Amino acid sequence: MAGLGSDPWWKKTLYLTGGALLAAAAYLLHELLVIRKQQEIDSKDAIILHQFARPNNGVPSLSPFCLKMETYLRMADLPYQNYFGGKLSAQGKMPWIEYNHEKVSGTEFIIDFLEEKLGVNLNKNLGPHERAISRAVTKMVEEHFYWTLAYCQWVDNLNETRKMLSLSGGGPFSNLLRWVVCHITKGIVKREMHGHGIGRFSEEEIYMLMEKDMRSLAGLLGDKKYIMGPKLSTLDATVFGHLAQAMWTLPGTRPERLIKGELINLAMYCERIRRKFWPEWHHDDDNTVYESEESSDGSKTHTPLLDFSFYSRTETFEDEGAENSFSRTPDTDFTGHSLFDSDVDMDDYTDHEQCK
Repeated sequence: MAGLGSDPWWKKTLYLTGGALLAAAAYLLHELLVIRKQQEIDSKDAIILHQFARPNNGVPSLSPFCLKMETYLRMADLPYQNYFGGKLSAQGKMPWIEYNHEKVSGTEFIIDFLEEKLGVNLNKNLGPHERAISRAVTKMVEEHFYWTLAYCQWVDNLNETRKMLSLSGGGPFSNLLRWVVCHITKGIVKREMHGHGIGRFSEEEIYMLMEKDMRSLAGLLGDKKYIMGPKLSTLDATVFGHLAQAMWTLPGTRPERLIKGELINLAMYCERIRRKFWPEWHHDDDNTVYESEESSDGSKTHTPLLDFSFYSRTETFEDEGAENSFSRTPDTDFTGHSLFDSDVDMDDYTDHEQCK
């Protein structure tokens, strides 16, 4: 009696299936471990910002810390070059920077490093008391609010996050790779949240903590232009990096409904910063009424975020608005008034844009 192995079609099927599985496994390992030949980068007198790849929904980053860091560089008007190689820092962190062949990770340490090396300081207008408040709020946002956002992104809203995730060189296994990466990240987030302590609470309790943090930020902001007053500070990069996730990466979730509904001052704050420091970031719902029921998810398309090899805010804004009779800057709307003052009536701006 002939064995199964002697059957030619069975052998062929086995070889093909085994080969496909081996190829898929090799490809996944190749991508997950980032075992690829990377181009040499010269960081002499240049800031190289290493961060995760841009998502495919038009938002700069799904990472609050990557968005914080890149926004800070723009606020400080420091030219930089993005590098989306996927390689983590020696400490396993993202983002991290290279400058004059020095490598620094951790956004707080990066900012301290840049202040020392380049003399920038977004907090120069803050007194000792305000600096203390700024640090306390930073820790609330990064050590508490962050974990509630991570839960919403990578646990409760994982399917939507997976759609936004972009992986370089996806190839024929891009969908499978996205699924694997998302579920690995979900496990990491749940484990780290449990170690932190916040992950030991129920889903409802986690969202309750999130809402308390968001209400605290809304109360602190009030009707001010920025968190600490009329002028930018480092805290604004931190808060924006986190609130932007609720604004633009968590569709239909409780934090999105809260920020675009009851806590509208936080939504307008995010819009001010987005328009001023991210001129290439155009959102599909620009200037629309936040709780409109007319738009359908199926009709929305996302424009890929343009990227600059070397970015300088001053150079980016140099020629904008030259065709207008009044002096228009990125800080003004069609009337010449500031888009970023807290008392701007966005409905008027909406009507104008829709009539174009």
